[in-house]
Amino acid sequence: MKSLSVEMSAPGGCAFVLALALASIAGPVAAQATPHNLRDALFGSRGSAESRKPIAPPVARYVSEAGATFVLDRQTPQPLLKFENSSEVWVLSPHPAPRGDVIYKNEMGESVLRASKLGGMTLFTAERPTGAAAALAGRASSIQPPAVISVNALFQRLLQASARASRAAQRPVRFETVQDATPETSVLVADAATVTAEAFERMARNGDRGLLSGIARVLLAEGAKPGAVLKNGGLTVTYAPGRGLAGRPSSERIIQVVDR
Repeated sequence: MKSLSVEMSAPGGCAFVLALALASIAGPVAAQATPHNLRDALFGSRGSAESRKPIAPPVARYVSEAGATFVLDRQTPQPLLKFENSSEVWVLSPHPAPRGDVIYKNEMGESVLRASKLGGMTLFTAERPTGAAAALAGRASSIQPPAVISVNALFQRLLQASARASRAAQRPVRFETVQDATPETSVLVADAATVTAEAFERMARNGDRGLLSGIARVLLAEGAKPGAVLKNGGLTVTYAPGRGLAGRPSSERIIQVVDR
């Protein structure tokens, strides 16, 4: 694959239904056992025992009590997580915690999930830093990326990333590959572009669009380890082949670099 460059010419443009069966004649005990609202139906009352939680499949969808929906893929040593409203796939690392729990952290060392040995799950977000209970909603399809993508697919991913970043920055942002992309690096290059666009959009939503005004191009470069450097109007995002999705920086890492 040849090196690629894409640019947007200008920014812009581009039930649950819970059925509760109620007996026609309900005594006090039955009334107490009936969930009073959707939250109780999903997460149970405060006195519910974790031992009654179902066993989660390797790839499962969860819904947090704060409303976030995400897929957790634990089929590999490095679990992957993807929120329903985001294109970014987060690479997590498991760490043992007290009482036999497991804490899953992101690339920045921040806690994202806590799984109890009895199956309970807690999601940590910027909005809920102390955690929100997450309930198993069922099986999900794997979020593991394919082994390779075509030259055309890679070009389309770079074009989409350029469009998203240009809208967020409100100015044209060109995406370029420094080295020729190969079948082995194609997926990593494409995903590095995607998380960079995600970082731009997150910053714009958070009111930090001014920090993006000086960035005219994104350079996707191969290196020994994933990272990002901002210099002279160019954001260089480095990817390290052979590490899977862990071989590119997360949007959180890119935001930290731009926000320095």
